[in-house]
Amino acid sequence: MRNLFKKRLIIVISLFLICNLFLVACGGDNGGGGGAPAQEISLNISTEPFSLNPGLANDSTSGSVLLQTFEGLTRIGKDGKPVNAMAEEVKVSEDLKTYTFTIREEAKWSNGDPVTAEDFEYAWKWALDPKNQSQYAYQLYYIKNAEAANAGKGSVDNVGVTAVDEKTLKVELENPTPYFLELTAFYTYFPVNSKIAKENPKWHTDAGENYTSNGPFTMTSWEHSDEIILEKNEDYWDKDEVTLERIEMIMVNDPNTELSMFDNGELDWAGSPTGVLPIEAIPSLRDSGRLNVEPIAGTYWYKFNTEKKPFNNPNIRKAFAYAIDRKAIVNNVTKGGQLPAMAVVPPTMIEENEEGFFEDANFQEAKRLLEKGLAEEGYGSVDDLPPITLSYNTSDAHAKVAQAIQDMWLKNLGVNVELQNAEWKVFISQLHGGNYQIGRMGWLGDFNDPINFLELYKELGGNNDTRWHNDRFAALLEKSATEKDPDKRLQILKDAEKIIIDEMPIAPIYFYTNTWVQNENLKGVVLSGLGDVQFKWAHME
Repeated sequence: MRNLFKKRLIIVISLFLICNLFLVACGGDNGGGGGAPAQEISLNISTEPFSLNPGLANDSTSGSVLLQTFEGLTRIGKDGKPVNAMAEEVKVSEDLKTYTFTIREEAKWSNGDPVTAEDFEYAWKWALDPKNQSQYAYQLYYIKNAEAANAGKGSVDNVGVTAVDEKTLKVELENPTPYFLELTAFYTYFPVNSKIAKENPKWHTDAGENYTSNGPFTMTSWEHSDEIILEKNEDYWDKDEVTLERIEMIMVNDPNTELSMFDNGELDWAGSPTGVLPIEAIPSLRDSGRLNVEPIAGTYWYKFNTEKKPFNNPNIRKAFAYAIDRKAIVNNVTKGGQLPAMAVVPPTMIEENEEGFFEDANFQEAKRLLEKGLAEEGYGSVDDLPPITLSYNTSDAHAKVAQAIQDMWLKNLGVNVELQNAEWKVFISQLHGGNYQIGRMGWLGDFNDPINFLELYKELGGNNDTRWHNDRFAALLEKSATEKDPDKRLQILKDAEKIIIDEMPIAPIYFYTNTWVQNENLKGVVLSGLGDVQFKWAHME
């Protein structure tokens, strides 16, 4: 009897172990039963990206996708500093003006094609070709002859970027640029698969065999205005560092829905930098300890179209800027720990800009400047002003800021301003086309230097939708490019910033923070001080 019982016991234990193995094999990937969690996340990017061609992208939504799917010669690492990425080796000449990059042998496109030096040369010269209308082409102006080529005053063939051979890229700069390796991590400097792009100019408009990328993830689905699906790129050179298998990016342009989906477990991340939290929920999220807040190098501002009356007049522009109570906006409207901005460059780059160049909510001075501007333009009173419209892209947060400022302008200046909103792609096209009077916009730093905020307004075109130009301002930026003493260079940039504040083609409103909530099991997400996000090292625990 003992032997029979023992045999039966062994059979029962064996069957139990087999069942357990079967359950783990079949059910372990859903995160239940104590198995490994699924390496999948969902988040909201709010709206359709402007473009997923690195040479055409010019907004944070597009950048949020491109930073996951593409990779430059360098990448901003976990510590916020550039590290070698597509480039395995970087050599710099003694005069700091020539960079020689060696592309990794194992660097591949998502279709298996090798990443070559020609892919970089092609992409950069394509963006500089004026017929392609790249809004960010000026980011490449550090390269020799790049500005002349983009302005139509020279040939792209003379631009200082050369594929020496399949894996060697030589880059010649106009001047020594200490932050150049930060620039090469930015999406305008990303390569494109030149073989694909030459055969199909619309390669970037849909997911599919033509959309090849070289980053940690590849785009496998793009349902326009609905969702984008990214999956781990098995051809990525550093794939062993990538744990996530799938990223779902939905496009829901309603903060309340976004937070509700997060609370229901449908999203693993809600809020910036990819989405937006509802303003009303921020205090309770903060009180509950769920809210994450980080200051970033970014400025929220309103642009004036300086070619359209009445904002062709600097005194009228300054009157509208001075009549804004920024402290009231950040305390009562945005509520995300933002700082009132009375400067263009964030205090993370220029510390004294926390105080700024002018007094916040200076209503008396605003009225004086308005009266002066009206007289200069021949207006008898505010009643003689042409109809004024403030435009913004569709967003509850932008709407609330606009409504608050609309009330301030009416109360403090006696000026009625109409509000107009449009979806992002329509809105940004209107601004680029000059079809606006006052337009909401903001800027998140592309690299950690004040020049990145100031150079926007150096020349007409590109991201300078204001149509404002000042020769002295431009000359100071040119001078800063050749100044080798860091302290003297910083003072030159401060002098340039004073000019733009004096003429006010933009009205700074507040300095950004990132505010978000995230799944407590989501680890390893890297947020930079510039406000962008990388999921290369992210994983679910």
